[in-house]
Amino acid sequence: MPGKTSTLSKTGSQSMRPGEIYLAQFPFGDIPGMKLRPVLLLTGTVGFVPEGLVAYISSVIPSQPLPSDLTIDPTDLRSTNLKTLSALRLHKLATIHSSSLARYLGSLDAVTAAVVSAKLRSLLDL
Repeated sequence: MPGKTSTLSKTGSQSMRPGEIYLAQFPFGDIPGMKLRPVLLLTGTVGFVPEGLVAYISSVIPSQPLPSDLTIDPTDLRSTNLKTLSALRLHKLATIHSSSLARYLGSLDAVTAAVVSAKLRSLLDL
């Protein structure tokens, strides 16, 4: 998907595909409000409302990563188009509307997507 800027569905909203990374409005956990940040789409749209489940991506690498964290090095995984070493925080999830997606950045490769799936199964005890 390199070079992709956005995809529109038949309703005019952006499509949402698992494994894609977008800049999106993500809710703060402890106070009201939102912040524009990279997110990983974990689902496509669910139901009639174009909403999907996303995970938080941070440029702050935790000193003691949790089992649900995954470090993404953009020099090794160029398809993400992230600018800096980042932490995918799979325990920080939110359901967002497709209108919250500001810009397509990139996507995970199949190997990293499989690691994400395994970490989510472990986190959710599935």
